[in-house]
Amino acid sequence: MMTHVARLYHLQGVRQPEIAARLDLSQAKVSRLLKKAQERGIVRITVTPPSGTHPDLEDGLQERYGLKLALVVETAPDNERTMLGDLGAAAAYYLQTTLRSGDTVGISSWSATLLATVQAMQPVPGLKDVSIVQAVGGIGDPAAAGHASQMTGQLARLVNGEAVYLQAPGVAGSAESAEALRGDPFVSAALGELGDLDVVLVGIGEITPSSTLARSGNAFSDVERAELAKLGAVGDVCLRFYDERGRPVRFELDSRVVGITREQLAAGRRKIGVAGGRRKHRAIRAAVTGGLVDVLVTDQETAAALMA
Repeated sequence: MMTHVARLYHLQGVRQPEIAARLDLSQAKVSRLLKKAQERGIVRITVTPPSGTHPDLEDGLQERYGLKLALVVETAPDNERTMLGDLGAAAAYYLQTTLRSGDTVGISSWSATLLATVQAMQPVPGLKDVSIVQAVGGIGDPAAAGHASQMTGQLARLVNGEAVYLQAPGVAGSAESAEALRGDPFVSAALGELGDLDVVLVGIGEITPSSTLARSGNAFSDVERAELAKLGAVGDVCLRFYDERGRPVRFELDSRVVGITREQLAAGRRKIGVAGGRRKHRAIRAAVTGGLVDVLVTDQETAAALMA
Protein backbone atom coordinates (compact mmCIF):
# COMPACT_ATOMS: atom_id res chain seq x y z
CA MET A 1 0.00 0.00 0.00
CA MET A 2 2.87 2.34 0.86
CA THR A 3 4.43 1.77 -2.56
CA HIS A 4 1.12 2.15 -4.36
CA VAL A 5 0.35 5.47 -2.65
CA ALA A 6 3.90 6.70 -3.27
CA ARG A 7 3.72 5.87 -6.99
CA LEU A 8 0.39 7.63 -7.39
CA TYR A 9 1.62 10.75 -5.63
CA HIS A 10 5.23 11.10 -6.81
CA LEU A 11 5.16 9.51 -10.27
CA GLN A 12 1.62 10.13 -11.51
CA GLY A 13 1.05 13.48 -9.81
CA VAL A 14 -2.23 12.47 -8.14
CA ARG A 15 -3.13 14.74 -5.24
CA GLN A 16 -3.60 13.36 -1.74
CA PRO A 17 -7.41 13.95 -1.55
CA GLU A 18 -7.90 12.04 -4.83
CA ILE A 19 -5.67 9.19 -3.64
CA ALA A 20 -7.72 8.97 -0.46
CA ALA A 21 -10.96 8.82 -2.46
CA ARG A 22 -9.62 6.18 -4.87
CA LEU A 23 -8.32 3.89 -2.15
CA ASP A 24 -10.99 4.51 0.48
CA LEU A 25 -8.45 5.93 2.88
CA SER A 26 -8.52 9.05 5.01
CA GLN A 27 -6.32 11.90 3.80
CA ALA A 28 -4.42 11.70 7.10
CA LYS A 29 -3.68 8.03 6.39
CA VAL A 30 -2.37 8.90 2.91
CA SER A 31 -0.11 11.54 4.41
CA ARG A 32 1.25 9.06 6.99
CA LEU A 33 1.90 6.43 4.32
CA LEU A 34 3.84 8.94 2.21
CA LYS A 35 5.95 9.92 5.21
CA LYS A 36 6.67 6.26 6.08
CA ALA A 37 7.57 5.54 2.46
CA GLN A 38 10.27 8.19 2.69
CA GLU A 39 11.48 7.00 6.11
CA ARG A 40 11.85 3.38 4.87
CA GLY A 41 13.66 4.32 1.66
CA ILE A 42 10.82 3.43 -0.70
CA VAL A 43 10.89 7.08 -1.78
CA ARG A 44 14.21 8.87 -2.06
CA ILE A 45 14.15 12.56 -2.80
CA THR A 46 17.11 14.07 -4.65
CA VAL A 47 17.77 17.65 -5.67
CA THR A 48 19.95 18.16 -8.74
CA PRO A 49 21.37 21.69 -8.79
CA PRO A 50 21.52 23.27 -12.24
CA SER A 51 24.87 24.07 -13.82
CA GLY A 52 26.43 27.28 -12.54
CA THR A 53 25.09 27.03 -8.99
CA HIS A 54 27.12 26.26 -5.85
CA PRO A 55 24.81 24.94 -3.11
CA ASP A 56 27.63 23.23 -1.18
CA LEU A 57 29.58 26.48 -0.94
CA GLU A 58 26.41 28.33 0.06
CA ASP A 59 25.59 25.81 2.79
CA GLY A 60 29.19 25.90 4.00
CA LEU A 61 29.24 29.70 4.26
CA GLN A 62 25.95 29.75 6.11
CA GLU A 63 27.16 27.17 8.63
CA ARG A 64 30.65 28.58 9.17
CA TYR A 65 29.71 32.25 9.46
CA GLY A 66 26.16 32.03 10.80
CA LEU A 67 24.68 33.70 7.72
CA LYS A 68 20.94 33.70 7.10
CA LEU A 69 21.66 33.16 3.43
CA ALA A 70 24.62 32.96 1.05
CA LEU A 71 24.19 33.32 -2.72
CA VAL A 72 27.25 32.23 -4.69
CA VAL A 73 27.37 33.46 -8.26
CA GLU A 74 29.19 31.82 -11.18
CA THR A 75 31.15 34.62 -12.85
CA ALA A 76 34.50 35.59 -14.36
CA PRO A 77 36.70 36.64 -11.41
CA ASP A 78 39.25 38.31 -13.69
CA ASN A 79 36.71 40.59 -15.37
CA GLU A 80 35.45 43.20 -12.90
CA ARG A 81 32.75 44.56 -15.22
CA THR A 82 31.33 41.08 -15.82
CA MET A 83 31.49 40.31 -12.11
CA LEU A 84 29.64 43.51 -11.22
CA GLY A 85 26.86 42.61 -13.64
CA ASP A 86 26.56 39.02 -12.44
CA LEU A 87 26.57 39.93 -8.74
CA GLY A 88 24.10 42.73 -9.41
CA ALA A 89 21.74 40.41 -11.30
CA ALA A 90 21.73 37.86 -8.47
CA ALA A 91 21.19 40.48 -5.79
CA ALA A 92 18.43 42.11 -7.85
CA TYR A 93 16.50 38.86 -8.18
CA TYR A 94 16.88 38.22 -4.44
CA LEU A 95 15.56 41.69 -3.62
CA GLN A 96 12.66 41.38 -6.06
CA THR A 97 11.50 38.17 -4.42
CA THR A 98 11.98 39.13 -0.76
CA LEU A 99 11.01 42.81 -0.37
CA ARG A 100 7.66 43.28 1.35
CA SER A 101 5.14 46.09 1.62
CA GLY A 102 5.98 48.45 4.46
CA ASP A 103 9.73 47.74 4.36
CA THR A 104 12.20 50.52 5.04
CA VAL A 105 15.40 49.92 3.09
CA GLY A 106 18.70 51.66 3.74
CA ILE A 107 21.07 51.65 0.76
CA SER A 108 24.74 52.62 0.72
CA SER A 109 25.31 55.52 -1.65
CA TRP A 110 28.68 54.94 -3.29
CA SER A 111 28.81 51.29 -4.37
CA ALA A 112 29.26 50.25 -8.00
CA THR A 113 27.94 46.78 -7.11
CA LEU A 114 24.73 48.21 -5.69
CA LEU A 115 24.30 50.42 -8.76
CA ALA A 116 24.59 47.25 -10.88
CA THR A 117 21.98 45.64 -8.61
CA VAL A 118 19.48 48.44 -9.10
CA GLN A 119 20.12 48.56 -12.85
CA ALA A 120 19.39 44.82 -13.09
CA MET A 121 16.11 44.99 -11.17
CA GLN A 122 12.69 44.69 -12.76
CA PRO A 123 9.62 46.57 -11.45
CA VAL A 124 8.04 44.81 -8.47
CA PRO A 125 4.25 45.18 -8.69
CA GLY A 126 2.01 45.03 -5.67
CA LEU A 127 4.33 46.58 -3.10
CA LYS A 128 3.07 49.47 -0.96
CA ASP A 129 4.56 51.89 1.55
CA VAL A 130 8.22 51.03 0.86
CA SER A 131 10.85 53.62 1.78
CA ILE A 132 14.32 53.70 0.20
CA VAL A 133 16.70 55.73 2.36
CA GLN A 134 20.24 56.79 1.50
CA ALA A 135 22.42 55.35 4.25
CA VAL A 136 25.43 57.60 3.53
CA GLY A 137 25.44 61.23 2.46
CA GLY A 138 24.79 61.36 -1.28
CA ILE A 139 26.37 64.70 -2.16
CA GLY A 140 29.85 64.76 -3.66
CA ASP A 141 31.80 65.85 -6.70
CA PRO A 142 29.23 67.01 -9.31
CA ALA A 143 30.80 64.68 -11.89
CA ALA A 144 29.90 61.64 -9.75
CA ALA A 145 27.11 62.82 -7.46
CA GLY A 146 24.38 61.65 -9.84
CA HIS A 147 25.37 58.07 -8.99
CA ALA A 148 23.89 58.17 -5.49
CA SER A 149 20.66 60.02 -6.29
CA GLN A 150 20.07 57.99 -9.46
CA MET A 151 20.46 54.70 -7.59
CA THR A 152 18.16 55.68 -4.72
CA GLY A 153 15.49 57.19 -6.94
CA GLN A 154 15.48 54.32 -9.44
CA LEU A 155 15.14 51.70 -6.71
CA ALA A 156 12.25 53.62 -5.18
CA ARG A 157 10.46 53.76 -8.54
CA LEU A 158 10.95 50.04 -9.16
CA VAL A 159 9.28 49.11 -5.87
CA ASN A 160 6.58 51.81 -5.96
CA GLY A 161 8.23 53.41 -2.96
CA GLU A 162 9.39 56.74 -1.66
CA ALA A 163 13.00 57.89 -1.93
CA VAL A 164 14.52 59.60 1.10
CA TYR A 165 17.69 61.45 0.14
CA LEU A 166 20.48 62.27 2.58
CA GLN A 167 21.39 65.72 1.28
CA ALA A 168 24.89 65.94 2.69
CA PRO A 169 28.38 64.74 1.77
CA GLY A 170 29.28 61.29 3.03
CA VAL A 171 32.44 62.72 4.60
CA ALA A 172 32.46 66.27 5.92
CA GLY A 173 35.61 68.39 6.06
CA SER A 174 35.65 68.40 9.86
CA ALA A 175 33.80 67.00 12.85
CA GLU A 176 32.28 70.43 13.44
CA SER A 177 30.90 70.74 9.94
CA ALA A 178 29.53 67.18 10.12
CA GLU A 179 27.73 68.05 13.34
CA ALA A 180 26.28 71.18 11.74
CA LEU A 181 25.04 69.12 8.79
CA ARG A 182 23.36 66.62 11.12
CA GLY A 183 21.54 69.54 12.68
CA ASP A 184 19.89 70.48 9.38
CA PRO A 185 16.20 69.48 9.64
CA PHE A 186 16.15 67.62 6.31
CA VAL A 187 19.40 65.77 7.04
CA SER A 188 18.22 65.01 10.56
CA ALA A 189 14.93 63.60 9.29
CA ALA A 190 16.73 61.31 6.81
CA LEU A 191 19.16 60.11 9.47
CA GLY A 192 16.20 59.38 11.74
CA GLU A 193 14.80 56.97 9.13
CA LEU A 194 17.95 54.85 9.48
CA GLY A 195 17.14 53.90 13.06
CA ASP A 196 14.53 51.27 12.17
CA LEU A 197 15.53 49.48 8.97
CA ASP A 198 13.99 46.24 7.74
CA VAL A 199 16.71 45.87 5.09
CA VAL A 200 20.22 47.33 4.87
CA LEU A 201 21.72 46.97 1.40
CA VAL A 202 25.48 47.55 1.39
CA GLY A 203 28.67 47.07 -0.53
CA ILE A 204 31.81 45.95 1.28
CA GLY A 205 34.85 48.17 0.84
CA GLU A 206 38.55 47.72 1.47
CA ILE A 207 41.00 50.32 2.77
CA THR A 208 41.77 51.52 -0.76
CA PRO A 209 38.59 53.24 -1.99
CA SER A 210 36.74 52.06 -5.07
CA SER A 211 36.90 54.25 -8.15
CA THR A 212 33.26 55.22 -7.57
CA LEU A 213 33.93 56.40 -4.01
CA ALA A 214 37.15 58.15 -5.00
CA ARG A 215 35.42 60.07 -7.81
CA SER A 216 32.68 61.19 -5.43
CA GLY A 217 35.14 63.05 -3.20
CA ASN A 218 33.93 61.12 -0.15
CA ALA A 219 37.07 59.04 0.36
CA PHE A 220 39.58 59.65 3.11
CA SER A 221 43.08 60.81 2.19
CA ASP A 222 46.10 58.53 1.78
CA VAL A 223 47.47 59.69 5.13
CA GLU A 224 44.17 59.03 6.89
CA ARG A 225 43.86 55.59 5.36
CA ALA A 226 47.41 54.77 6.43
CA GLU A 227 46.43 55.65 10.00
CA LEU A 228 43.39 53.40 9.74
CA ALA A 229 45.59 50.55 8.50
CA LYS A 230 47.93 51.03 11.47
CA LEU A 231 44.90 50.65 13.75
CA GLY A 232 44.12 47.32 12.10
CA ALA A 233 41.36 48.33 9.68
CA VAL A 234 40.83 45.97 6.74
CA GLY A 235 37.52 47.18 5.30
CA ASP A 236 34.41 49.26 5.70
CA VAL A 237 30.66 49.09 5.44
CA CYS A 238 29.08 52.51 4.85
CA LEU A 239 32.41 54.18 5.73
CA ARG A 240 32.44 52.50 9.15
CA PHE A 241 35.78 50.68 9.34
CA TYR A 242 36.47 47.34 11.03
CA ASP A 243 39.36 44.96 11.72
CA GLU A 244 40.11 41.35 10.76
CA ARG A 245 37.43 40.06 13.11
CA GLY A 246 34.82 42.58 12.08
CA ARG A 247 35.23 44.66 15.23
CA PRO A 248 34.90 48.46 15.01
CA VAL A 249 38.07 50.45 14.41
CA ARG A 250 37.28 53.72 16.13
CA PHE A 251 39.13 56.76 14.85
CA GLU A 252 38.44 60.48 14.86
CA LEU A 253 37.41 60.14 11.20
CA ASP A 254 34.19 58.50 12.41
CA SER A 255 32.95 61.88 13.58
CA ARG A 256 33.21 63.27 10.02
CA VAL A 257 30.94 60.62 8.45
CA VAL A 258 27.38 61.74 7.79
CA GLY A 259 25.36 58.57 7.56
CA ILE A 260 24.23 55.43 9.29
CA THR A 261 25.91 54.68 12.63
CA ARG A 262 27.39 51.36 13.68
CA GLU A 263 24.50 50.85 16.07
CA GLN A 264 21.92 51.49 13.35
CA LEU A 265 23.72 49.07 11.05
CA ALA A 266 23.72 46.39 13.72
CA ALA A 267 20.02 46.93 14.40
CA GLY A 268 18.98 46.34 10.77
CA ARG A 269 16.79 43.25 10.61
CA ARG A 270 18.35 41.97 7.37
CA LYS A 271 21.81 43.13 6.31
CA ILE A 272 22.60 42.26 2.70
CA GLY A 273 26.20 42.57 1.53
CA VAL A 274 26.91 42.43 -2.22
CA ALA A 275 30.63 42.15 -2.94
CA GLY A 276 33.26 40.01 -4.65
CA GLY A 277 36.68 39.96 -6.24
CA ARG A 278 40.13 38.92 -5.04
CA ARG A 279 41.14 42.31 -3.67
CA LYS A 280 38.15 42.23 -1.32
CA HIS A 281 38.64 38.73 0.13
CA ARG A 282 40.08 40.03 3.39
CA ALA A 283 37.41 42.70 3.87
CA ILE A 284 34.54 40.29 3.06
CA ARG A 285 35.88 37.62 5.42
CA ALA A 286 36.08 40.14 8.25
CA ALA A 287 32.58 41.47 7.54
CA VAL A 288 30.94 38.03 7.74
CA THR A 289 33.09 37.01 10.71
CA GLY A 290 31.89 40.04 12.65
CA GLY A 291 28.24 39.66 11.63
CA LEU A 292 28.22 42.99 9.81
CA VAL A 293 26.14 41.33 7.09
CA ASP A 294 23.89 38.29 7.45
CA VAL A 295 23.07 37.79 3.77
CA LEU A 296 26.04 37.60 1.38
CA VAL A 297 25.96 37.73 -2.42
CA THR A 298 29.43 36.93 -3.75
CA ASP A 299 31.36 35.12 -6.49
CA GLN A 300 32.48 31.49 -6.45
CA GLU A 301 36.19 32.27 -6.07
CA THR A 302 35.59 34.50 -3.05
CA ALA A 303 33.26 31.90 -1.51
CA ALA A 304 35.95 29.22 -1.89
CA ALA A 305 38.53 31.54 -0.29
CA LEU A 306 36.19 32.16 2.66
CA MET A 307 35.85 28.40 3.16
CA ALA A 308 39.61 27.70 2.89
